[in-house]
Amino acid sequence: MKRLAMWALGALLVAGCTTTETTVTESGLSRSNFRTEVDGKKTDLYVLRNKNNMEVCVTNFGGRIVSVMVPDRDGNMRDVVLGFDSIQDYINLPSGFGASIGRYANRINQGRFVLDDVEYQLPQNNYGHCLHGGPRGFQYQVYDAKQLGPQKLELTYLAKDGEEGFPGNITCKVTMELTDDNAIDIRYEAETDQPMIVNMTNHSYFNLDGDAASNADHLLTINADYYTPVDSTFMTTGEIVPVEGTPMDFRTPTRVGEHIAEYDFVQLKNGNGYDHNWVLNTGGDISRKAATLQLPKTGIVLDVYTNEPGIQMYSGNFLDGSQTGKRGITYNQRASICLETQKYPDSPNKPEWPSVVLRPGQKYNSRCIFKFSTAE
Repeated sequence: MKRLAMWALGALLVAGCTTTETTVTESGLSRSNFRTEVDGKKTDLYVLRNKNNMEVCVTNFGGRIVSVMVPDRDGNMRDVVLGFDSIQDYINLPSGFGASIGRYANRINQGRFVLDDVEYQLPQNNYGHCLHGGPRGFQYQVYDAKQLGPQKLELTYLAKDGEEGFPGNITCKVTMELTDDNAIDIRYEAETDQPMIVNMTNHSYFNLDGDAASNADHLLTINADYYTPVDSTFMTTGEIVPVEGTPMDFRTPTRVGEHIAEYDFVQLKNGNGYDHNWVLNTGGDISRKAATLQLPKTGIVLDVYTNEPGIQMYSGNFLDGSQTGKRGITYNQRASICLETQKYPDSPNKPEWPSVVLRPGQKYNSRCIFKFSTAE
């Protein structure tokens, strides 16, 4: 669904190995496989580990979460996100796996928006729309990384005025902290020198089985009475409609596979499954649970918290078995669930929706917490 130009192929310069570079993580990743240069900037793999031996590995190429090792109900450690085991695969096989998305997560209609009476044209990289900031959005850029401690990583990126058609120089910071209660606390900050739009998120593909099998038996709960329908090009129509009486109702724990193939319901046909934004009931309160993903087989539970008004649930509909990830696992259709906290898609063109405008002197603050636990 997403394409990356061949510019990346000429950008690689593999660095020499040292003893520390060959360190193998709990998830089986070799740090040396993540050390190279892209557009003159060095990439690496950063490891966060808490007192419970939970481990999160992140690369500064795209600010991507590469692996998340959590215990199942029996204490066995499982890697619950999709991804690759080398930087070359992330560069050569375009994907959103684990990425810190920007400047604008999700879609902007026809890649156009008007801000302060000025019209801007962005790349049209998905069914005529701009998706995830364009084909060279933040997920394909190298963040500057600073490990602040064994459990905290700071990533910064300066996007220049006109980059991918967006106005303003914007300095973005993504801070990932692994807490001792097994949560990944992600905070996004941004400042600009011109009026602009911003909407950042994390695009991890979760599978709580650890072997990237079908997502059908995952139980999902979304704290939302309404969602935003899409047309056949995955673009929001501007409506906000009730989930009541539809396959979009996840207010109680529901198998993801229970209704996903009911294409008589036009929204599932339009989305090729679930690829929609839900309007959260949480009112921006980070202490209120936005969503829960659970797999009875392993007992692993993922709770999601956010100060954002929406969450995109994407059920991996465009995975097609053509990509082989970590440990040689093939990623087939619907092998995962994405839970992307966000402002609603195409908000720049829908002024009645929560604003995505950032102006000089203001600071963008967005937060998402992925908290893991187990249940019997």
